[in-house]
Amino acid sequence: METARSLIFGLIQGITEFFPVSSTAHLFLVPWLFSWEDQGLPFTVALHVGSLFAILYCFREELLLIVRDFFCGLLSFSFKEHKDGKTGVYILVATLPAVAAGFLFESYASGVLRDPVLIAVFLLGFGVLLYISDRKTTASKTLSDMNLADALFFGIAQAFAIIPGASRAGVTITGGLFRNYRREEAARFSFLLAIPIIVAAGVFEIRHLGYVEMFRWSFILGVATSFVSALFAIRFLLGYVRNRSFTVFVVYRALLSVVIIAVYLFWNR
Repeated sequence: METARSLIFGLIQGITEFFPVSSTAHLFLVPWLFSWEDQGLPFTVALHVGSLFAILYCFREELLLIVRDFFCGLLSFSFKEHKDGKTGVYILVATLPAVAAGFLFESYASGVLRDPVLIAVFLLGFGVLLYISDRKTTASKTLSDMNLADALFFGIAQAFAIIPGASRAGVTITGGLFRNYRREEAARFSFLLAIPIIVAAGVFEIRHLGYVEMFRWSFILGVATSFVSALFAIRFLLGYVRNRSFTVFVVYRALLSVVIIAVYLFWNR
């Protein structure tokens, strides 16, 4: 059962981390629905690390350019000739609101807000916002058009990801669409923004893991499954939204919300 659960959790994390449907909600709801014991925060962070490896692999060439130009821009005190370095600056700017939200509200979000009914409400509410932004956007801007105001807007949107059911990918994509970025570009920047957040969470939580636990088969399987499924999710979503809207994900969020409420009411009759 431990092996099977690691496989299931890895699949859930890898796919839902990059689809705008909330990985946190799914990782909470699956144990709740099947009465499984909580997998624990260190294991959840380990699954996120698997997703991180997938981002680094998919965007390895782009990330090398960003890092190179970022340091070149710092050394020359100008990013005018280092446009990829500007993207690095914008990633840092957009990360700050999420870091602040984590320090201020993490204990509250991981406690009071982890209620099935609230998660259902947040899934639906932020899904509606995604639908509105998807319909409103002119989808004309690319990452080369980004400025500090856009980066900060992405960052403020990402701060809401601390709410279970909001979806980090969902809220950042929603923010990008409201700023009229193309669907694929909003998703791409959302993926890049995941890197510093996952790294920070991993560094913060890795201290709770012992060496024996880190090399348990269940941990290794979970991370590997998360990596493989995340690769699929990233490539699929970037290809899917080139010519399609996010409506299918909004519908999924709405249906999942209904299922959660129905199960909750049935169990508490």
